[in-house]
Amino acid sequence: MSAALDLQTIAAAPKVLLHDHLDGGLRPATVLDLAHRHGYRDLPVDDEAALADWFRTAADSGSLEKYLETFAHTVGVMQTRDGLERVARECAEDLADDGIVYAEVRFAPEQHLTQGLSFDEVMEAVLAGFVDGAAEAAARGRPIVVRTLVTAMRHAARSREIAELTVKFRDRGAVGFDIAGAEAGFPPTRHLDAFELMRESNAPFTIHAGEAFGLPSIHEALSYCGADRLGHGVRVIDDIDLPEGVDMAAAAYPEARLGPIAHYVRDRRTPLELCPSSNVQTGAVASLTEHPFNVLARLRFRVTVNTDNRLMSDTSMSRECLKLVETFGYGWTDLQRFTVNAMKSAFIHFDQRLALIDEVIKPGFAELM
Repeated sequence: MSAALDLQTIAAAPKVLLHDHLDGGLRPATVLDLAHRHGYRDLPVDDEAALADWFRTAADSGSLEKYLETFAHTVGVMQTRDGLERVARECAEDLADDGIVYAEVRFAPEQHLTQGLSFDEVMEAVLAGFVDGAAEAAARGRPIVVRTLVTAMRHAARSREIAELTVKFRDRGAVGFDIAGAEAGFPPTRHLDAFELMRESNAPFTIHAGEAFGLPSIHEALSYCGADRLGHGVRVIDDIDLPEGVDMAAAAYPEARLGPIAHYVRDRRTPLELCPSSNVQTGAVASLTEHPFNVLARLRFRVTVNTDNRLMSDTSMSRECLKLVETFGYGWTDLQRFTVNAMKSAFIHFDQRLALIDEVIKPGFAELM
């Protein structure tokens, strides 16, 4: 008999996370403690529960730009080696405790330099924190593999340096490159030299695209920049013609007509790093019931489930999966498919991906199905 689909059982299932921001997943208590330790005085409130509520409420803006403003406070307390190590260690522990067996956590080194750390020192601190956190989780019987995506801010001009940093640390835990930040006015083609370096180095990269700016950013990310994955990519739905008033929770969409970009994304099996709760908060979609996740899943796009920013969305991978179950009626077979999609799309080597699928993910789901 299949296990009931609830938060507890979903938490027990092996999960894979490809899109999670380090500076968007701090524990509220850690934000407060680091602020007190390092003299950061700009927090809006000085109480753990109130601070958690402030982050969630402030992020519920319906605007990507306003959503991003909340990060000033988390980044503000992540400017020292001990702060970075602690945040990374706790991130690995929290993800493992939520049943995640493989995670790629991204962060932007250029945002952690205000107190004198170098790029190398920032990288070393974060990677050391992930190693320590994974070791502590494994000791509690919660093994997890954590790797990092090194992110450049798309409004800045340091993407080539960040790409070089990614390649430099590729054998120490940095498995890929990313650009993030406000999309409008900052197209991915501003960073072509960084993407060219990644391709020359045979190193993979993802691009935040199709979250706030729509199809043009997806087209540029794929056709001009050569992205291996799409961060969000939710607006690919704009290139799919559906009958008016279609049920977004339907089991099939036989009348759907794909445009050239949508066909290209599906034909190439380009992974979509979808983040349901965050997509609602930033206004990429109006509500969870209107999220195109189910349409894309039923049309066999390579969809993956992600958290984006656990603090701002007051969420976890288990909660995101449960929301999809409750909204679209998914079962264990669906959740396993989304998990395998993510593992296939990870930026580690093929044999490592296959081992996790065959030895961890499929056996773990078999116990629940």
